Parts: sequence; structure tokens; C-alpha cells
Amino acid sequence: MSTIVTTANVNGIRAAVKERNPDNPGILPWLGDPTGRRFVLIQEIRASEEQAREALAPALDAGWRLAMCESVKKGHAGVGVLSTVDVDAVRVGVGSDEFDDTGRYLEVDVAADGDDPALTLGSLYLPKGAADGEKRDEKFRFLDVFAGHLAALGRKRRGVVVAGDWNIAHDNRDIKNWKGNQKSPGFLPEERAWVDEVLAGRWSDVLRDVVGDVDGPYSWWSWRGKAFDTDSGWRIDYHLANATMAARVRSARVERPEAYDRRWSDHAPVTVEFD
Repeated sequence: MSTIVTTANVNGIRAAVKERNPDNPGILPWLGDPTGRRFVLIQEIRASEEQAREALAPALDAGWRLAMCESVKKGHAGVGVLSTVDVDAVRVGVGSDEFDDTGRYLEVDVAADGDDPALTLGSLYLPKGAADGEKRDEKFRFLDVFAGHLAALGRKRRGVVVAGDWNIAHDNRDIKNWKGNQKSPGFLPEERAWVDEVLAGRWSDVLRDVVGDVDGPYSWWSWRGKAFDTDSGWRIDYHLANATMAARVRSARVERPEAYDRRWSDHAPVTVEFD
């Protein structure tokens, strides 16, 4: 049995479940039946757990399980894990008094199943930040704390995948207009250097390893203008895997919608299949 892990910034779960037009029935049909060993790591839920469970009720009634944490700030952030199997443990945050109640990170443990290893999954919604000022400083405080958490996670022998909206395009291949965004939050030199340090440790950027040295594939496009139609996007949704899981990668892809009006989020799901 393969293990399939998807990350999807839903841009508000109550909006994502709505039918926008006949060709865009929302996220629920995309989820489908809860079969196999499948996990969907979601970010920007922007709802209380009660509201999220109400929005996802058809999927939960069908057998999906939901673990999530909401932000203390109503209608903001929130991350979770939808799974087709039970999880053994749920942990919120990274041990930070400043960030653990902001709905930025949730981690679950999954038991081994036959040849499939025991697994830890982290769903991440990293702060967007800013070019300067308090929001920039806040993002870098989070990066400092999270780097320590990643270092500890990377030492685990069990399989570990941390996926989500990292809000950083790592290098020129990960943003269409890289020349015009070198002073933009999400592409600052210090942010990209932070990713360099993480990848120099025990982590692999799974999608990049699969697709190789090509531009993109992008996973986020602005709702405004023709960004989606011209594929002027950013690749900011990553799966980072430790050595145990990186060695098991079978495939990786961005599930880009066929057209602008078929999007239920400004992000596309990114899916990795592991042996």
C-alpha cells in the first residue's frame, strides 16, 4: 500500500467547500472517498474547529478523520490534517509561547502498517512576513524557533514529512518574476538562506528532487489579473521529508486546476506518493 500525502492551503475552509460553478464543486468532491493510506495537510482553515467540522461534514461522515488547531485570532490561520486512518497522537505548536496558539503548526503520529513505516506528519502555515517592520521580525522569530524544531524532528528514525505553505520561494526556479521580487517578502535573501540551511541538514525538498532543475512547478497564483492564466506563480508549498521518507518517494506533482474558474483556493494542492 502506498502512502499519499497532500498539502493544500484551502484559503478558508468554509469558502473551499462551496460550489462556485458547475465545473467547480469545491474541495469535497476532490477529497473523494477516504480510501487507502492518505493524508491531506490543510492550512489557512480560518475557522473554529466547530465551523470546520460543519463545513467538512460530508467528508467526515464518509470516514475522513480531522485533527486541527485554530488560531486564537478568529478567522485567521489554522492548520490541520485530514486522514483516512486513525492517528496515534496530536501535538500543537513547536513549544513557543508566542506562536503555539496562532494556528501555525500541528503534528500527528501514525502507526506503522505492514511495510509502511511509522510516520510523523507536520502541517505548517508559516507567517507571510513583510519586507521590513514588525511582521518581518515576527516571521524571523518564527523561523528561529521552527529551525530548532526541524532539527529535532530530523533526528527521528521514523518517517517524517513536514508539508504546508512555507511562504518562501527558495530560489529563482520557484518564482516566475524573480527579478522583480528580490525585495518582496517570501523571496528575501535572508529567507532563502534559511531554507538553504534547512536543506543542508537532514531534509529533502521532495518535489524539487523529482522534477529536477526546471522552473516551477508553481503552487500559488494571485487571484488578481492574469497571473494564473500566464502561470506567473510562486512555488511556496513544499513537502520536506527526512531520509526515511525521501528514499520512499514514488511520485510528486502539483494538482494545478485546468482553468482559473475551477480553483477553490489561490493555492493548488501538492501531492507526493510514497512506497
